[in-house]
Amino acid sequence: MTIQKEVRLPDIGDFKDVEVIELLVAEGDRVGVEDSLLTLESDKASMEIPAPYAGTISALKIAVGERINIGDVIALMEVDEDAAEDTPEDTPTAEAQAPAKAEPAPEAQPMREAEPLPAGQPPERPAPVPPAPAGSGGKPHASPSVRRFARELGVDLSLVGGSGLKGRITRDDVQQFVKSTLSGGAAPAAGGGGDMRLPSAPQIDFSQFGEIDVQPLGRIKKLSGAHLHRSWISVPHVTQFDEADITDLEAFRKAQKEAAARQDIRLTFMPFLMKAVASAMAAMPEFNSSLSPDGESLIYKRYLNIGVAVDTPNGLVVPVIKDVDKKGVFELAGDLMTISQKARDGKLSPGDMQGGCFTISSLGGIGGTQFTPIVNAPEVAILGVSRSSMKPVWNGAEFAPRMILPLALSYDHRVIDGAQGVRFTTYLTGLLSDIRRLLL
Repeated sequence: MTIQKEVRLPDIGDFKDVEVIELLVAEGDRVGVEDSLLTLESDKASMEIPAPYAGTISALKIAVGERINIGDVIALMEVDEDAAEDTPEDTPTAEAQAPAKAEPAPEAQPMREAEPLPAGQPPERPAPVPPAPAGSGGKPHASPSVRRFARELGVDLSLVGGSGLKGRITRDDVQQFVKSTLSGGAAPAAGGGGDMRLPSAPQIDFSQFGEIDVQPLGRIKKLSGAHLHRSWISVPHVTQFDEADITDLEAFRKAQKEAAARQDIRLTFMPFLMKAVASAMAAMPEFNSSLSPDGESLIYKRYLNIGVAVDTPNGLVVPVIKDVDKKGVFELAGDLMTISQKARDGKLSPGDMQGGCFTISSLGGIGGTQFTPIVNAPEVAILGVSRSSMKPVWNGAEFAPRMILPLALSYDHRVIDGAQGVRFTTYLTGLLSDIRRLLL
């Protein structure tokens, strides 16, 4: 037999008009003793209020944004009569129920807890229960201390799978989630602070407006999308725009097409651009570096590999051309033909897409005037190339027709400052305007 019991706000200390910032249960939910019901926040601390009984939530008497005080009714619960008799009626004290005041972030958890696991050494732990699908309405099942720990690390518990009893999220689950996220390439901001949680997209039933057709996202777009999202939110982007006069370079390229064809090579503009980029990177080695995971140092690379974005039927991929600085234009053209065909055939190996130092994304063959490419972290810069066009350029005496190539350099502002970005594009446009400079 069950009876209805009022759940009142216990003594939480010297607090008045404390704001409700989160409801952790809904009407009809089954909860156990000490399961969290809601989260309160004052100007001094945040705390979760646990259930004094095991039972079912029959009604919620408060809402997010309300301010409540000790003794206010927060919910009604259907409780087993025997269990209710065994539960002390005394209102729990703040010492027993309220978590300690939030500690300063640096003391909350040593950073070593968030380091990625060594390769090939997965943790020996039960397989976690997958998190509830977005929009399912289910609340993450975790203790108050785990919820507080997750808040300190900026982790959204709805994204964490639970390995505890009945899918309960443990402290270890939160740590493993952070490790997995960091090992995926999203380095923590150096000296960062504050809440790193991001709002999720709203759940909208588009069918209410008309007929829809749902198609699964392709595998490549799923993988690249997750990586691009990490790069976008973890790298402070700046994009520098410039233009290069490639009139003479285009004339030279066309003059060499026949010689290349005799070697079964299709000579495009890209190999010349790669050689120019490699020269600029050698002159400014910060562009051939990566920020260390702790954000305290730069890792300079003694090799020079360039990734080239390739449009395929299944989505965009970025195979990497190795040792660009050591190869000639014809050899690079041959490598590009081979790797591009492998990409279109879906035959790229993992090694074909690893080890890049810098990325070039060219949309000139399709169209457009400018775009802002996303840095391919952990690289620190990417060059976007749009369609070249003939434009009138003043040469001091008259306007002359010149072939102008639009460029867009996006870079990680933690590593590259604005002056360096402009120097890079200026150096690069100088090389493309007079390719003979590559010999100097």
